[in-house]
Amino acid sequence: MTTAVKTNEVFQMKDLNLWYGDNHALKNLNFSIYKNEVTAIIGPSGCGKSTYIKTLNLMINMVPGVRMSGEINYQDKNILSSKLDLVELRKNVGMVFQKGNPFPQSIYDNVAYGPRIHGIKNKKKLDELVEKSLKDVALWEEVKDRLQTSAMGLSGGQQQRLCIARALATTPNVLLMDEPTSALDPISTLKIEELVLELKKKYTIVMVTHNMQQAARVSDKTAFFLMGELVEINETDIIFSKPTDQRTEDYISGRFG
Repeated sequence: MTTAVKTNEVFQMKDLNLWYGDNHALKNLNFSIYKNEVTAIIGPSGCGKSTYIKTLNLMINMVPGVRMSGEINYQDKNILSSKLDLVELRKNVGMVFQKGNPFPQSIYDNVAYGPRIHGIKNKKKLDELVEKSLKDVALWEEVKDRLQTSAMGLSGGQQQRLCIARALATTPNVLLMDEPTSALDPISTLKIEELVLELKKKYTIVMVTHNMQQAARVSDKTAFFLMGELVEINETDIIFSKPTDQRTEDYISGRFG
């Protein structure tokens, strides 16, 4: 019989190391990501934030010369094992990038893309998934009368919400967000942040952000990375008010980074 704590762990890193050739980019990471929480990953440029988030659905494997050791356990299975079903992993662990990158297709086809790849052909089922995903990102009312028009005609903020809807359409458990608002204006940023707070009721979210105020606003836990190492991870309010490591204090108070 598993304990309640165990079932709340979505990801568990054990001695995770990653190298780009000779460059040791992630060093001995040991921590967990918990269900229905937003975990913010902060740290200066080049500290391993984006590298780390791309290990969680193995997008990092697309980079030549990458090798990893240790374990990344997702729902108690080590995803670094050779027996992994990569398609299934990426269906369950969706990803949103820094800049909204819709396909040059209709709004509808953008959202329906993932479900179709995974074998859903039924028009009624696709219609339902598209509507639900667009409603989940608060975009349905804005686009419901132009679903067949090009997604490229949407504003930057709408394109980013569309890309989140596209990730949600495969019904994942986890949403990875790599600096999802860095290319957006303040109003669009606020909408994405409100969306993140709403989405965590249904999904587990890991968000890389260079914006510490954003981490403070939206995350339950914050992990501070420095030169490929996890300096500390804790409840967000503790990280920002009483960090245990002087380097964290120095970073969040703007002394470096």
